[in-house]
Amino acid sequence: MNIDLTLIPSTFDAVHAGLLATVAGLLGLQILFLTVAFIAFYRKRENAPATLPAEKPIAPTPMPPAPKAAIPETKPEPLRVKPETVVIKEYTPDAALQLLGLLQKEARFIDFAQEDVSQYSDADIGAAARVVHEGCRKVLRQHFVLDPVRTEPEGKRITLPKGFDAGSIRITGNIVGTAPFTGTLVHRGWKATEIKLPKITEGHDVKIVAPAEVEL
Repeated sequence: MNIDLTLIPSTFDAVHAGLLATVAGLLGLQILFLTVAFIAFYRKRENAPATLPAEKPIAPTPMPPAPKAAIPETKPEPLRVKPETVVIKEYTPDAALQLLGLLQKEARFIDFAQEDVSQYSDADIGAAARVVHEGCRKVLRQHFVLDPVRTEPEGKRITLPKGFDAGSIRITGNIVGTAPFTGTLVHRGWKATEIKLPKITEGHDVKIVAPAEVEL
């Protein structure tokens, strides 16, 4: 490789002086950065502990003591209320059959109820109903004393208080809420205050409501 010495500048002008100053400045900055980095590294090394502190052993969490067996508390037994026994009364059919026999005897009640009245005119049915009505009324008056449940006239507005006897008063219509209720008395009702059925002789068969009749 041949170098042409004629190309090397022989004079030192301002341009070359500027280049030289730039190179010198960059070199100084590089030296300054290296020095600062060295000092920082050295200080960090001095401040660092020689050895890492040993980790403290983690003490095991003590187990809670086993709970003592709870002594069951002796509680008095609650008072047991014996449910009220509902007694269903059973009646013999003797009284009902005896009444049916009286209605048949005085009013021909069974004959009228068993008859097919569709073949008769209204006038004929009305005449027969009058006989049945008179006989039934006679039986009721002779053997029963009947009084109305309510003494107010029918059609009057009445108020039923809380706790009214639901066995003697039946409410109908739109029933909402609880008593007291206010409504119209549609029917006074009836209650038997006395019963006077005839005594039955021993050996009498009450199932024979009406004996058969034979004319000789």
